Amino acid sequence: MSTETFEFQVEARQLLQLMIHSVYSNKDVFLRELVSNASDALDKLRLAKLRDDTLDADVSDLHIELETDRDARTLTVRDNGVGMSYDEVGELIGTIANSGTAQFLKEAQDAAGAEGLIGQFGVGFYSGFMVAEEVTLVTRKAGEQQGTRWSSRGEGTYTLERVDDAPQGTSVVLHLKPADPDNQLHDYTSVWKLKEIVKRYSDFITWPVRLVGEKGDDGEAAEPETLNSMKALWARPRDEVSEDEYHELYKHIGHDWREPLETIQLHAEGTFEYQALLFVPSHAPHDLFRQNMRHGLQLYVKRVFIMDDCEALLPSYLRFVKGVVDAQDLSLNVSREILQQDRHIRMMQRRLTKKVLSSVKSMMTADVEKYATFWREFGAVLKEGLVTDPDNRDALLAVASFASTHEDGEAVTLKRYVERMPQGQDDIYYITGESRETIDNSPHMEAFRERGIEVLLLTDPVDEVWADAVGEFEGKRLRSVAKGEIDLDAREDDRSEDEQKQQAEAYAGLLGWMRERLDDDVKEVRLSTRLTRSPACLVADADDLTPALENMYRAMGQEVPHSRRILELNPDHALVKGLNEAYTEREDRSELADTAELLYTLAVVAEGGRPKDPARFVRLTADRLERTL
Repeated sequence: MSTETFEFQVEARQLLQLMIHSVYSNKDVFLRELVSNASDALDKLRLAKLRDDTLDADVSDLHIELETDRDARTLTVRDNGVGMSYDEVGELIGTIANSGTAQFLKEAQDAAGAEGLIGQFGVGFYSGFMVAEEVTLVTRKAGEQQGTRWSSRGEGTYTLERVDDAPQGTSVVLHLKPADPDNQLHDYTSVWKLKEIVKRYSDFITWPVRLVGEKGDDGEAAEPETLNSMKALWARPRDEVSEDEYHELYKHIGHDWREPLETIQLHAEGTFEYQALLFVPSHAPHDLFRQNMRHGLQLYVKRVFIMDDCEALLPSYLRFVKGVVDAQDLSLNVSREILQQDRHIRMMQRRLTKKVLSSVKSMMTADVEKYATFWREFGAVLKEGLVTDPDNRDALLAVASFASTHEDGEAVTLKRYVERMPQGQDDIYYITGESRETIDNSPHMEAFRERGIEVLLLTDPVDEVWADAVGEFEGKRLRSVAKGEIDLDAREDDRSEDEQKQQAEAYAGLLGWMRERLDDDVKEVRLSTRLTRSPACLVADADDLTPALENMYRAMGQEVPHSRRILELNPDHALVKGLNEAYTEREDRSELADTAELLYTLAVVAEGGRPKDPARFVRLTADRLERTL
C-alpha cells in the first residue's frame, strides 16, 4: 500500500510544539485522554450495533487494553470500538477539525489554567506527544474491511496509508521519550504507574481497562489484569462514594482540572425512573456566552451511552452544569430531534432544573462563600432564565443577588431589599449600565443618594431585558431610575406648591425653545426632580426601550426604530439658571443654540454615551473654554 505524507495546519504545528515542549506540568493526563477516547469509541460501537443489528462488528467483549514493551519503550492503548475510516483519520486527527485550536493556543500560553485545556478543546489525542517521540495509530472502522495507519513525530508532517490487516477498533502506539523525573516525565512502561493513573482518572469508565502482561521466559503472556472498578458512581449511594471519586468523574466529563463547586445527586423513582449526577463547576467556561457553545449532559439508557451534550435535559441558562443522566425507559434509538418532543425528557428537565435551583438556594444559607463564587461565575447566565423560563421565575428570583448602593461589595437579594425598604417607598429601584463605575456616578443617581434610597446596580447585558420582563417582586414594582417621572420630592420637598408652580412658569419658555432646537434628538424637555449636582440628564419614558436595549436588538439583526428620549434639566444648577436668564433677556438667541446643544451632549456623555458628532462637540467645548480665559 502507498504511503502519503501531509503537512499539519499552521495552528496544528504550533499546538504540537506546545505539547512537545511540555506546557502541562502533569503529563499523566495523556493517558486519561487516550482512555477516554477509547471509551467513547466503545460507547459508539455499542450504540451503533443496537441501532443496526446487521452491522458486521464484534461486540461480545468490548474493552480497552494497555500494553507495554520495556525493551522497545512503547505503550499501546488499544480498543475494539467503532474505529475510523481513512477519511475520518485525515479529517479528525490531521486537521484537528472543530477543536477550537486558536483559542486553545491563546489560553495554553497563559500561565493560569493550562492543565485543563486538553480535553476542553477536543485535542486529547495530541497530548500523547507530551510523552512520546513518535505516535502511530492503526484503526479500522466497524463494518469496513480495510484499515488505516497514521504516524507522526510531531515535527509538522504526518503519514497516512491504507492497511489490510488492521483489527476492528483503534490502537495508539506511543514510542516513549526517556524517563525524566526532574521534568515530571515518568516511566510509562511501569505497571505500577499505569495502575495509579487509571485508578485516579478512569476508575469509573464503563468498560474494562485491561493491562496486558509482558511475555515471560516461556514466551507466554500473563493473564490480562483489569485496572478499573467500572462502577457507575451515579448508581451508588452517596455514602459509598468518596468526594475524590466524584471529583475525578467531574474532571473526566467536564474536561476540567479543578474540583467542582457543588455535586448534586438525584434518584427519581415511580412510573419513570432515572438517576442523575450533576456538577456545578467552580469557574465559568471561556465560551459560556458563545452561540455555538456545546453544552448539555451525558445521556445513558440502562447504562448504555446514548449521547454527549444532550441539551434537552436542562434549559439553556443552566448550560454550565455538567453531569450524567441514566434513564430506564427511553428508547435506545432516541435522536436529538425526538428528544425535544419526548415527554419523559421534558419531565426530567423540569425535575433536574428544580433540583439545581434548590441546591443553589441551599448554598445561600449553608455556605455563603460558595454561593458568592457561584453567583460571580454564573449569575449573568442564570438571569437569562428570568426571561426565558417564567415557570421557574420565582425560584430564580429567590437565588438571585445584586450589587446595590446600600453596602459596597455586598450583594443583596430582592427579598432583603424589600425587607429594608423605608416606610412610604413602594418601588424597587434599579439602574442598568455597562460598568459599576459608570452607573455609580450617573446623574440619575443623585437624588437617590442624597435621600439614602437604595438602588440596585445592574451591569450584565441581560439586566436590560429581565427587569422589564419580571416587572415586580412581592407586589413591589421594579422601576428604573432612568425611566419615567420619579417624584422623590413628594415626601421631602419643603417648598410650597405655589413656589414649585412659579419655578415651572419661569422655565416654561426655555423648555419649549430647547424642545424645538433639539427636536431631532429629544421628544420633551422638562425640569428634573432626580438631579442635585448635574445640570442635565436623559431619561426614557416608562415604556420605551433603553439605548442599550436598542443596540442589543440591532446586534441580533432586529429592526428597531430610534426612539427619542426626554431631556431633564436641573433648575437649581448655575448653568441651567444662567441659560434661562439669557433666554429671558435676549431677543437674539442664536448663540444660545450652541449652549443648548452642549447641554444635551453633556447629558449623553454623562451616561456613558458617545456624542453624535464628536468633532463638533470638541469644537463647541473648546470655544466655550476659550471665552472663560
